[in-house]
Amino acid sequence: ATNMVSDESWVVRENISDPEALLHIAKLAEHAERFTDMAAAMKKFTELKKPLSNDERNLFSVAYKNVVGARRSAWRVITSIKNKDSEDEKSPTNELRRKIENELEQVCKEVLNILEKNSLPSETTDDGLVFYHKMKGDYYRYLAEVQTGDKRNESVQKSHQAYEEATEKAKQSLSETHPIRLGLALNYSVFYYEIENNPDKACELAKSAFDNAISRLDQIKDESYKDSTLIMQLLRDNLT
Repeated sequence: ATNMVSDESWVVRENISDPEALLHIAKLAEHAERFTDMAAAMKKFTELKKPLSNDERNLFSVAYKNVVGARRSAWRVITSIKNKDSEDEKSPTNELRRKIENELEQVCKEVLNILEKNSLPSETTDDGLVFYHKMKGDYYRYLAEVQTGDKRNESVQKSHQAYEEATEKAKQSLSETHPIRLGLALNYSVFYYEIENNPDKACELAKSAFDNAISRLDQIKDESYKDSTLIMQLLRDNLT
């Protein structure tokens, strides 16, 4: 089996298995912007502690978002460089592109595996379940960005399914202004726009989430006011 990206971290080599220590390392690694170490610590943490608290969940998400984000932007740069050797499959450009794609696929599969094995089965809260189904949709979407053919179709389908499940759950249990519900609408609309090439559906989804939240502005809880209004701005930006 190919090595998982987080297996390259000293956290794995040192075999640290105290949850408190892992959490401490994850926070330090975040400050130092060592996201592979942060991801390795949180991967181990999710195996030891179930379910995660809200803050722990966010650490897990931020770690992998940065690890996968670095590969996504590298992939975009490489694929946008249409130079003379990009036609040749064995060219350095394409070798590098494939290397990045392999790493990106490994990261996504690592996250999806954690979600299936640890996060979703142990989660009991509504916001936690929406959070993880949304995350599942996100990581299948990242796979779809770089895949082609049947592989891509399968990832698109699984992404759509996960977003749909998250949306059903969010509508039943989270307020229109809840930051997780708003973040889900934002990402699901990006899925429609970029992956499904369906700008109408993307706008409809974003607009309805934005309008519903605006009409319930007075109900935003103080602690989530900043998060909610920030995502509402992003939804509005995508509509213009």
